[in-house]
This record gives sequence, structure tokens and C-alpha cells, in this order.
Amino acid sequence: VATMEENFPRGGIQRKTTEGKTPNPKLERDNLFDVCCLYIHSMLCFLLSQALCEGMLLLGCIKEVSDYELVISLPNGLSGFVPVTQISDAYSKMLSKQVAQGELLEDLNSLMDMYSPGTLVRCIVTSVEKSADGRRSIKLSIDPKKVNKGLNASALTSGMLLSGFVSSVEDHGYLIDIGVSGTHAFLPRQKAQNYIKAVKRGADLKIGQNLNCVIAEAKNEGRVVRLSVDRSEVAASLATERQNWTLSNLLPGLVVKARVLKVAPLGIKLSFLSSFTGIVDFMHMDPEKSMNYSPDQVVKACILSIHPTSKVVRLTLRQAFLHPGGSPNQLSSDRMGAVVEESAVKAFYKQFGAIFELDDGTLAFARLKHLSKNRKSFKPGAFKTGCKHKCRIIDYSLMDEMCIVSLKYQIIEARFLQYKDIHTGDVVQGKVFALKPIGMQVKVTDGIKGLVPSMHLANGILKQPEKKYNIGDEVRCRVLECNPAGKKLILTLKKSLVQSKLPVLSNYEDAKPGLITHGFVVCAREFGCIVKFYNDVKGLVPKNELSSEPIPCPDKVFHEGQVVKVMVLKCEPQQERLLLSFRLSSKSAPEDKKECPPKKKQEMKYQIGEMVDVKVLKKKDNGLEVSILEDEGNVIASIPTGHLSDFVATCKLLWHCLQEGDVLPRVMCLSDKGEHIMLSRKSAVISAVQEEQVVRTFSEIQPGMLLTGYVRNVMPFGVFVEFPFGVTGLAPKSMSDKFVTDTKDHFVVGQTVIAKVMSIDEEKQRVLLNLKVSECSSGDSAAESFALLSQYFKEMKEIRNLLRRRDDSVNTGSLCELVPGRELQLVVQDVKEDGSALFSGSCVTGLTVTATRYHLGDKNIVPGEKTKALVLHVDALTSKVYVSLREELLKQRAKQLKENSQHSAIVQHIAEEFAVVSLETGQLAAIPTASHFNDTFRFDSEKLKVGQIISATLKVVKVNDHGVLLAVQGPAKKNVFVRVRNESETALEEMLAVVNHSLSLGDIVTGTVKSVKPTHVTVAIDDKLTGSIHASRILDEVPIGSFPTCTLKAGQKVTARVVGGRDVNTHRWESIHIVLFLGECKGEIEGKVTAVLNLKEDTALKKLGLYTVGQTVTCFVKKYNILKNWLEVEVTPDIRGRVPHLLGNLSFQVLKHPEKSFKNGQAISATVTGTDVTETNLCLSLTGRSLEQGTITVGMVTKVTPHIGLTIALPGGKTGKVSIFHLNDIYAENPLGDFKVGKIVRSVILFALTSDLSFSFRLNPKSNSKVEDVEITCVKDVKKGQLVRGYVKSITQSGVFFGLSTSILGRILFQNVSPYFVQKHSLYEKYLPEGKLLTAKVLGVNGKEKHIELSLLPEDTGMPSVLPESLGLPRYGAEEEKREADDREKREELKLKTKRRRGNYESEQLFLSPPFLLFQLKKQTKKEKELEKQKKEKELCKLEAALMDPSRQPQSADDFDRLVLSSPNSSILWLQYMAFHLQATEIEKARAVAERALKTICFREEQEKLNVWVALLNLENMYGTAETLMKVFERAVQYNEPLKVFQHLCDIFANSEKYKQAEELYHTMLKRFRQEKSVWLKYASFLLKQGQTEATHRLLERALKALPTKEHVDAISRFAQLEFRFGDSEHAKALFESTLSSYPKRTDIWSIYMDIMIKHGSQKEVRDIFERVIHLSLAPKKMKFFFKRYLDYEKKFGTTDSVLAVKRAALEYVETKSSLADT
Repeated sequence: VATMEENFPRGGIQRKTTEGKTPNPKLERDNLFDVCCLYIHSMLCFLLSQALCEGMLLLGCIKEVSDYELVISLPNGLSGFVPVTQISDAYSKMLSKQVAQGELLEDLNSLMDMYSPGTLVRCIVTSVEKSADGRRSIKLSIDPKKVNKGLNASALTSGMLLSGFVSSVEDHGYLIDIGVSGTHAFLPRQKAQNYIKAVKRGADLKIGQNLNCVIAEAKNEGRVVRLSVDRSEVAASLATERQNWTLSNLLPGLVVKARVLKVAPLGIKLSFLSSFTGIVDFMHMDPEKSMNYSPDQVVKACILSIHPTSKVVRLTLRQAFLHPGGSPNQLSSDRMGAVVEESAVKAFYKQFGAIFELDDGTLAFARLKHLSKNRKSFKPGAFKTGCKHKCRIIDYSLMDEMCIVSLKYQIIEARFLQYKDIHTGDVVQGKVFALKPIGMQVKVTDGIKGLVPSMHLANGILKQPEKKYNIGDEVRCRVLECNPAGKKLILTLKKSLVQSKLPVLSNYEDAKPGLITHGFVVCAREFGCIVKFYNDVKGLVPKNELSSEPIPCPDKVFHEGQVVKVMVLKCEPQQERLLLSFRLSSKSAPEDKKECPPKKKQEMKYQIGEMVDVKVLKKKDNGLEVSILEDEGNVIASIPTGHLSDFVATCKLLWHCLQEGDVLPRVMCLSDKGEHIMLSRKSAVISAVQEEQVVRTFSEIQPGMLLTGYVRNVMPFGVFVEFPFGVTGLAPKSMSDKFVTDTKDHFVVGQTVIAKVMSIDEEKQRVLLNLKVSECSSGDSAAESFALLSQYFKEMKEIRNLLRRRDDSVNTGSLCELVPGRELQLVVQDVKEDGSALFSGSCVTGLTVTATRYHLGDKNIVPGEKTKALVLHVDALTSKVYVSLREELLKQRAKQLKENSQHSAIVQHIAEEFAVVSLETGQLAAIPTASHFNDTFRFDSEKLKVGQIISATLKVVKVNDHGVLLAVQGPAKKNVFVRVRNESETALEEMLAVVNHSLSLGDIVTGTVKSVKPTHVTVAIDDKLTGSIHASRILDEVPIGSFPTCTLKAGQKVTARVVGGRDVNTHRWESIHIVLFLGECKGEIEGKVTAVLNLKEDTALKKLGLYTVGQTVTCFVKKYNILKNWLEVEVTPDIRGRVPHLLGNLSFQVLKHPEKSFKNGQAISATVTGTDVTETNLCLSLTGRSLEQGTITVGMVTKVTPHIGLTIALPGGKTGKVSIFHLNDIYAENPLGDFKVGKIVRSVILFALTSDLSFSFRLNPKSNSKVEDVEITCVKDVKKGQLVRGYVKSITQSGVFFGLSTSILGRILFQNVSPYFVQKHSLYEKYLPEGKLLTAKVLGVNGKEKHIELSLLPEDTGMPSVLPESLGLPRYGAEEEKREADDREKREELKLKTKRRRGNYESEQLFLSPPFLLFQLKKQTKKEKELEKQKKEKELCKLEAALMDPSRQPQSADDFDRLVLSSPNSSILWLQYMAFHLQATEIEKARAVAERALKTICFREEQEKLNVWVALLNLENMYGTAETLMKVFERAVQYNEPLKVFQHLCDIFANSEKYKQAEELYHTMLKRFRQEKSVWLKYASFLLKQGQTEATHRLLERALKALPTKEHVDAISRFAQLEFRFGDSEHAKALFESTLSSYPKRTDIWSIYMDIMIKHGSQKEVRDIFERVIHLSLAPKKMKFFFKRYLDYEKKFGTTDSVLAVKRAALEYVETKSSLADT
């Protein structure tokens, strides 16, 4: 046994040598060093492999604190966690109590309040589990009952250091739970004071708080223990033999004195407490002493862990642990994650890892698995002492005071290591970890996991995410929110957010007005949408900012989770308020952004449809970055690859051929979003925009329209097509004439298509399209396919020219020279297995020349053989040349062929857009493979095959640059139509097939009129040739109002001159289709013809430039466009014009019904005002007037401003204003009554400024008609004594201000308003409202100061008094006679006052009539003085008596002051005081009284204070502004019960008929007090009074969702009662009936129903209810009540029989009950 003990020591009791004997020297020489090493080695393996076992005691250090757990750092870099339920018994009980009660307990503190990182704690392992990813999860407990379970009461002695937890707070101290059963531990409050101050965690210890306690005294065999927590005592405590520690109760954290037994590289073996042994591993030796330890050396050590079964004790010699109560050193936060370029190896342990010295001198440990990528690549030789390595700090072990580092490359280079490395808005890669109902867990790195909420799994809402995502899938997410403290990471997978290039909005401070960013909708309600951004930043998009068009129900248009682009309108960061808009284009960028680069300042500079020249700056994968040359290259734009051409193949080729610096002419602006301008070269799209065959807004779309657009997106369910100006539609899967299996087989993104509008959904703003060729083509596939082929070869010619100009490519020259039909001398290079051959030759250097087996013919060729070959096709993109060796092709016979001749042809080669065929002559021709833009899919059986014989019709018979003739498949057709063009072009081009002719410009021809149209006549020249004569070219002089085309009739013979031609396919002006000029072919018209001929080469744009503004032209009505509100006219065949609505005519009749006033083909005279935006049409005016002073013009009323006048819209987009004084020559009582928005008016321009125009509806000043109310333009126009008419402008303290004209005001003093004395000035406002028409007399005119004094007195004007006699007001004279005797002694004073200006009209004492002022004062006698003195005495007595009279009403402010002093808490007195001031219109004084009242009334008198607040709200509502009202309201809500204040303000708004404000306030109340039934009822009452019954029904539904279930019945009942009073009685009955059917025993509802029906219903209905009630099975007491009510009703309203019937029914009920009782 002894040998076993020595060889395998357990760390238990050390054998003592027998006293007096020397130790055996042989035993000393035993291999003790090896034994020690084996012991230490086994221990380290055991711990470092994390093989902890349940019950192990450990010393740990708190690393992190959260709400529900403590993360503990353990020795050797391990970590564990303590759940909140494993703190202590007392804390767990409080938690259970809180959960049971469902409300927070005041004395329960959170873990964060009690624990902080860095605190050392004793813990015990409760479980060790393996997690899903192979990691160990160590669960710990710090409950003293588990940690100190080895201790018993008898073992407790003074000086012991224990862990304790506060279990309760008493008066004189604290009960501490030390986990020893039968022991009560007490900590005196006095002893704890120093500790409480030092810790700074409040004035008291908290239940559940951990303490390091020293036993100060143990009594009654340890049953009563007194503790100390003094920090100095705890720090000095030392475990000694005297304290009776044993292996069963030894605790971690005890500091002991120990003796070194052995020193080894892996650690030290120690002896302590005389009989115990333990080990110190290499990580816990003091780094300062390192290997300087020697046997028998005495050291201080701290116990780290005790194994529960083997009793192995581990210790530490690190200084931080040698003083209990201390804490280890921590790593600075910025050091975590740092990469250390050079760290030196300090020591290497082949089974554990290596210790490194970092650049700052600190030590770090790297586990073995972190030294290399994997085991195979691990090289121990690289970790010799002193070797340097690059590493990264990945963690910090508090218990080892060491950094944990990794040398793995992927960790060193990792972007994210901890949660704090991730920032909001970062795009991260991750793997799907788990799918849960709340969302998807994504693993970003080993230590970082995030959640993608269900809403964020895709752009839409996924109902079955498991079908899209599998565990382990790689996903690309964006960080929505990151909280490193809580280890919370929220991600999004919404593609629009992940790929967004717009700024990330993660805090309110960044939300500057004008910022455009992406967000997602979280709520859509009737008030608008709430949009959320990153970091939980939210904003509101009000209803009016949702769209340029009104959206009645936002919740139907926007859905939760929808990604939207928004613009910031306003932000208040302190209040976290954010106002947004979806209307991005209507607002310009903020002006304060001065540092923007030049290209970003071009906000909407280029109009859609504008043609520009560009220079290629950069080639990108998705297109070209170009600069616009017109702006000197400052504006950057882009051309997507798909927009380089109408043909997909050409797009790729052109992108490939273009280089930086190349110039592309005539590119169209497709969209301009300020920062991003997109251009297009698609000729079909450009043509559609220029010809106005486009829709600019959704409202313009009509079913049946044919629109040119391009494929935006291809989805399995259909194709999204976008049109110019941004309108998008969907063509569903049934879009083709053929069956669609996969939409991607039919269309590609960017492809040009022509779509037919099938249906529109205005509410959801959706358009359904059709792409069927049968629906979208004109019906002539030959013409359409030929137009496509011509356009394709035209673009190929441009590319060939581009390549010719470039000389930097080796292949460029040869590529350009090689065209189909050219013979080449080639050498056979190789013959492949499939029979095809490759060739080479000097003329094809660098190109791949190939011939298929079919094209080798019967020849057997061998490599090296020379041969002749014919080029079939050259593919410039792949540098491939396809040739043929067939004899029939090489022996081609050039022959002159006829246009439209039909030939048999053999297909020789098939390219992407066309096929090469050979005719009987051997000549090559190209035929289109598609008949239409939409004709993109062929079944295999329909596709052309090489060698197939087809029929072809020739269209171009001359071999051009392309080397081939142009033909179309199938027989020739007589009628040739292009795809649908605009109406004017199809009218011009109604003709026979184009044939070759010998006519030239200026030739005179004779023909027969074939058809007569309003603006042109079609003439048949011969059997095959047709021509067209425009209305402008029929008569030499066209009378205005005539119809030139009507002078000719079908069948009539005419002689005409050829003046031009038009190609029917390209619409370019060429000499193909004949345009004629009718008239006698004499010299006088030859000049005209020559002029026309000279223009033949000009473009339409140049021709527009020949017309100058102000020029008069004769034009011909084409049609009136009701949709655009303009008249379309034709000036010449190729010059069109538009006459906007208001530039049409000065006649009201014409403007009201313009479509009826202008006949198609009619000749009208117009004045040129400019060109339109696209510069393809002239802007014309039929009025011929410019906006100059005195001009009569027409306008449309756009705004009516009460008492001010009108705003009118004018021709050319200008606006003007009309004052009420200029509406008529005779002023009217209600001058604006006849004018409404949209009314057409005629006016004279008074004066025109640069920015503003002023108009008058009066007669022209130059006319001689008599005017009743002459216009007053200046003060000089007014003469003293003159009678004038005008409108009341305002009433102020100085008098009544009276408007005589737009700029002239007069004043009427109050004594000149009426002969009556007025005390209440509200009377003036009532009888002299703003805008009232009155007649006044001029009393005086001050020319210098421009003052006009007026009078309204009847004796001056001859009109009745403005204040009626019926008011019973005293006259000025009577008042003064009455007071004459009382005021004699004040005459002198008054005399002086009268010299001053009479401004204070409110003071009655100042109103003195002129005779009184002139009265001469006489000298008083002694007697008179005595009498006067007595009189004054009597008056004084009277006054005192009156003041003492309790029934006396207060007459002045002093009276009210006395009253409120005596009763300061009476709100009624304060309100009367306010009313007194308001009667005198002293608003400010009334406000001051209200404020005094609020300060004076006692705070307990809540109702009295509320009364004053309500009065103040009323005052502000009547006399204040909206701002002052809201300020008072906000204060009132703070100082009173908010609900009452809200309700009072709602009543105020309703009473003052401010219904909109009331409704807004009710909406706020419904959000804030949604659980308050009274609010719902009050709003219902308000709605019903407004007649909004439907809204009330919806409100009831909302109320039932918001209110608790127990309130539902009462709420329905109250709603029904309101319906009876104000709404629909039938609906009210239905509510009662449905409630009673659900709750038949609610007698209170029955009773209410009866009362209401007795009041409102018929007798039959009432009796029906009573009959139903008395047959219910209710309690006898309740039944008695109903029978009695029924009987009373019948006695009052019924007959004797009906009374007896009720009695019989009652008797039957009693008998039935008694019989039941008997049974």
C-alpha cells in the first residue's frame, strides 16, 4: 500500500515519517521526479481536455452578466455559465413569487445590479453537456448549499473564509445564507458599512448578493455565527491547520501557505496545510518568478479546484489570487481581436499547445488545435523557443490572466470575430443553422449566430420557408440590428435591402432632409405607412406622401415587409420622430449639400426622350458608363448592355466592339433620377417616344393600346415589361400564341417587345399585357419581318464602320472586308470527326474559318490541300467565319432580279437574327428568322434547317455592304403594312406595295383620286404607284375655316408635281413613296416646289427650326386629344403642332366644348409660340396674343382665396392673380360666389412683372361705358365728401379698416361707425364681418401720410345704420347728458385729453360730444361748492352700501379681484372674471386671469382647476391660433387627467364646428386610450352626429377588438342606444337582437331595449319584446319585474283585454313554477 501511495499520490494525507528516524535514502533516490511528472501530466490532460465532472468545485471569475445568467471564466481557458435559478435559495424564491404574481417586486434586483465582471466566485459544476456543434456546455451553480455542502455546523471556527449570500435584510443587519444546515449566520449592519461604501452599489446590501465572509465568532457549536465582510480582514485571511480543514470540506479560493516539493517543466508539486498535496500547472506559476522555484521553498498559493472523487487539488501562484476579495487583471477592449504580427514562442507543450510572448510583453496561450490549419499540416519544429509567428487574440482567460490566441490563417483573416466587430448595414455570409417559427437562425462564424425574422426571409412573405432554405445552405444577409452586449444579431435576406446601394439609415441623427434610402413597411393603416430602417429606426409616411395620386386605403396597396424607397422630409432626433415620403421625384435635393460632385447636381436635367451624344468612359459587365458630350462630359450616365440595340445578338456584339473613348451619337435619355441617368439606343423605343406612342403616367393607359417596351424581368409565372417613363406591366404565362412551358425559352431580360394592354387595375396600379404576335402585329408579317431585317443590317453596318475606323486590332481589317458571297483561297487545316473542316489563309489570319459537313459537298479534302470557299456568314463576336465549298454556290451567276419577285431558295446557314439562303442563280440572300419583335420561340419542327427549300420574296435586289440581297420568307403580298404607328403616319401611308419607279423630284404626273381623308388625299398614279397630297398642298391660298381636301372627290383626275417621298418601312424621307404637290405647273409655283425640294435632306428637327416664335402659319385640324387636353394639327406632312387648351380661343363656348368646335381637316390660322419638350412638334396659339399690359387673355381658376381674390392659370403655364376689386365693375355682396376652381374666365392684364401677373375682369379702361364703382388706384383719386364703396378689411383697436381698392385702405373711427355707444366689441365683428360691402363717406384725406378718414354714420352716407336700432343700444348724446353733472370737476382734465388722439375707444369716459367740449366753465360760488361736497359725500355712501350688497354683480376688474380674494378656489368666479375681459375684447387680460387662477386654486381642487383649463382651451380655440391652442392643450394634459382634457377639447372642436380637428384628435385618443370604453362611445356619438353611420359600424368592430371581452356586451348596447338617437334605428335593433340572442339572460340589456322601443318603436314591436321576455327561463324575481313592466305598459297604452292577457300569462307562469316545485 505504501508503494502504491508513493507511486500514485492522490493528493490526500501525506505519510508522516516516524519521529526520530531519518528518511530512507533509497526512497529519496526513487524516481520521484518522474512520478511527479506523471501525476502533473495526467492532471493537465484531464482538465485541458475539458473533461470536468459533476460536483467539481472551482474558483471562477465573472466574465459577462446578462438578465438570466452569469458567464464564468474558469482555469485553463474554459468557460461555464450560472443560470439565474442557481444563485441562492432566497433569490430563487423571490423569482418564483414574481412569476406567480405577474408583476415586478421592488426588492428583487437584477443580476446586473448585483454582479459585475471581474468578481471571483466559488462554484460547483452541476452538469457537463455536449452541444450540437461538438462544444462542451458547462453548467455551474454558486448556491452556497451546493458549494459548502462539505461543511457542517461543528466544523465552523473563527477565521474561516466562506462564500455567503444575503437572504434577508433586517433592522440591525443581514441574515446571510452560507449553505450550512442548522447554522444561522448574521452580519451586523455596522460591520457592513465600510464594504457598502467601497462597493458603491446602493445604501444597502441586496437579497441574492454574493459576499466573501470571514467568521468573526461561532457560538453554540456553530449554530450561531457572526460574520465580517471588512475588506482588509477578508484580504488578510489565511487558511490554517487550526481551522480544521479536511479534503471533504476544502473550498476553492482559500489562500494557504505551501512548500514546494518538486519543480517540473509542466508545473510544480506543493505541500500545504501540513498534510495535503496539490499541483500548480505551467499557466498558474507566477510569470515574474517563472522557473525560479526551488524545492522546500515556502510560497503563498490559492486553491483553484478540488476534484470530487480523486480529491486532486489544483492551486495557483499568481499574485492576483493571493488576496481574497481581489480580482484578476483584465484585457483592454481594443486589444480583443487584435492581430499580432510577431509573437515569440516562450514554451511549447506537445500535448497541450504553446505559450507565446506578445508584442507588449504579456503572455498568451494557443491550444494545440489553433497552432495549424489541421493535424496533418502541424509541424512541431516550428515552435521552438524564440520562433516568431503571426497570431490573433481570440479570447482572454481571466482565471489564467492570459490571452488565448490562434495561428490559423482563416481566423487571422476573418472579418468578424465577435459581435462587436459587426456593424449595422454590413453584408455578411452565413450558413443556415436552424429553421424556427419565429424565423431562421444563421451561423455567421463559430461564435456568432444571427436571426432572420420570418418577415425578412424574402422580398415577399414566405409561407413555407423550408422549401426555399435547407440547413447548411450558404446565404448572403445584411445586418439590420446588432447588440454586442446582448449578443443579439438581426439579419435580413430581402434581396432589395441586401443589394441596395443607397445609404444605410441606422440612427435618427443621419436622417437629413432629402436623404433617399431603402426601408421596409412594418405597418400600413389609414393614416399612412410606418417604415422601419436599421437599428430599429422608424418613420412615418403620411397619407398625402404615399403617392402623387391619392390612395384611399394604404393597407390594400402596401403590405407588411414590403421594401420601399423613401425620402426623408423632416427629422427630430431628440423626439425620435421621422417624417418620410414615397414621392421621390417631386422634391429636389436639399440645398445645403454644397460639396456634391458636379454629376450629382443635375437633378432631372434631362427629359425622357431627349437625344444626346455620348462618349464611352468605361466598360462594365452590365453595360457602359458614358459621359454626355453636350455637358462637356461632366454628366455621367449609363447604357445597360440590353439597351444598346433592339436585337439581343447586336447588343453583345456592340458591347464587345466598343472601346473607351468611342462616341455614340443620338442616344435617348430613358430615365433621369438625378444621380443615375439611364440611356437607350433601342431604335424601336426611341421611335415610340418621339412619335408620342407612349404613356407617361398610369392614368393614361387604356385597354387595347399597343406600346413598345422592353423586358424588365422574366419570372416563371410571366414576363414584366417596362415602358419609357417607368410604367410597368405583367404579361402572364399565357402570353404567347404557342404553349409556354418555360418563360425563359421565350424572352430574355432587356429584349424589345410590343405589348398590348389587356386590362388595368387602378386600385392596385397593375397592368396586364399580352405579347401574342397575333394580337400585337399589324397583320402583315412580311412587312414587319423585313423592317426588322433592314434595321438589323443597318446596325451591323454601323458596327462594321466602327471597326474600320479602328486600326489597333489585327483582326479588324480582315473582319470588315469579309462579307457573305466573297470567294477565298484557303488551306485545309484539319478535318474533324463530325465531318466539319477548319481552314487557314493569309486573308483570314487570326480568325476561325469552318465549314460544316454539308458545306464540304462531295469533296474529300485532306489537311494541307488548297481550295476555294465562299463566305456564308461572319460572326464578329466569336471571330468565326462560316464558309461553303459547294459547287452550286461557287459557280453563282449574277443576274438582275426584280423587286417583289418570288424565288425558290435553299437555306445555307442560320444565324441568330437571320438565315442565309441561296437562290436558283447561286446568289445569297438574307431572310429574317422572326416576323415580329415578340416572335422569339419556335418549336423544333418550325425551325429552319440547313438544306431546306423555302419560298422567298426579294425586297432589296442590289447587293450592298452586307454582301447579300434582302428577302422575306413566303409569297409576296399586295398590301404592305408596318407595325402599328401613330394615326397620322398610317393615314399618310395608306398605299399599295412599294415598287421601283423612274419618277424624280419636280416631275409632273397625272393620277386619279383614290380616297379623300381630312388632312390628305391618296392618288393612284398608275397601277403600281401611289401618291399622297397633303391638305397644305392642294390650294395656292387656303381660306381660313375651309376644308381643302373636300375640293377633291374620289375618282377625280388631277395633275400634280412630285415634291418628295417616304419609305413606308423606316418612315425616313426618301424617294420611294411619292408625295405630290397639286396645282397648275407654272413658274409661279415653281419657287415653292424648289423650296420644298431644298428641304428634302433636312430632318424634321431642322424644319422646326425654320419657324420663329410669333410667326403666323396655316394649319389643318387633325383631332382634339381629350386625354391630353390639346388640339393636334398638321402644318405640312412632316410638321405637326399642338394647341394647348387655353391657347385655343377667347370664346367661352369654344373652350367649354373644344372637341365640338374644331372639325377634322379644317384650315385654321395659328401663331407659333415654341416647340414641345421632345422638339418634334410646334406649340401653337389660336389667340395670337402675348401677355402684355392691356391684353385680354383667357385663364382657368385654380384657387379661390376668401376676401382676397382668385388665382388663375394662363396659357403657357403662367399664373396670375385677380383682386376682389377687379372681379366686376359693380361691387357685389359676395364677389367670389360665382367663381369655382376650373372655371374658364376672360381678363385684362393690368401689369406684368417678371414673376407675377395681375389681372382685372373689369371693362377695358379705354372703353367709354359708365362704371358704377370707379377703380381707385391712388390716394389722389379720393376727394373729401365723396361717397365710396368697399369691403371691410379688419377691426382693430384703432377702428375699422376699410378696403377701397387693392392697395388703398381707409380708417373709420368707432364713433363714426354708428350713432350708438357699443361696450361689447364682439358686436362690431358680428355686424361688420370681414368682406362686408358698405358705402362710406370720405371725412378727410391726408395726401402726405396717405391716410383716409371715413364715416359710416347714416347722416353722412344716407344709408341705414350698420348696427340696428333693435339692439337697444344707448346713443352717444344721451350717455353724456346723463353724466354731465357728475363730471364737472374733471372738465379741465378731459379738455386736455381730447387734444390727444382718441385711440382708447373702450373707455366710456372719453366719449364726449363736440358741444360739451366747447362748453365754457363758470366760476363756482361758495354755496355751490358746499352743495357739491355734500353730493360727493352722498355718492360715496351709496358706493360703500352698494359694495356691501351681497346680491350686487361685479362691475369692474377691482370688483372681481375682491371676489377672487375671498373665494380663491371657486372656478366659477375666475371664469366670470375671464368673461368680463373677453366682453371688452381684452384677450391677453383674460389669458392672464386664467394663468392666475391656475396658480391660485389649491392643487387638491382638481375639478376646479380642470374647469379653468377648459375655459382657457375655449379661449384659445376662439381667439388664439392653432399653435397657442396646442401649447395650452399639452400643458393641460400634463397637469390633469389626460382623458378628461382630450374629451373636453373634442367637445370644443365639435361645438365650434372644427370637425376635421376633432376627428384627428379622436384618432389620437383611440390609440392612447384604446382600453377606455367612453372614448369609443364618444367618437361614435360624434360620427353619428356627422351622419357617418358606416364609419360608426366600422368603429364598433375596432372597439370590440380593442376592449376587454367583459366590456363587449355593454359597448354593443351603448352603441345601439346611440344609433337609436342619432343613426339608423334598424341597425340599432339588429345590434340589440344579436346581443340578446348571445346573452338571453342579460336582463339589463332587455330592460334598456324595452325602454328604447317604448320611446321609438311601434306598439306591436314593444309587445313582441315583452312576449319574448316573459317566456324566458329566468329567476322568479326577474320574471316578476318583467311581468310588472308589461302590465304597466298595457295599463297605459293597451286595452282591458290586453291587461287581462298579461295577468293570465303571469298566472300561468306561477302555476308552472309551483307544479315544477311539487314534482
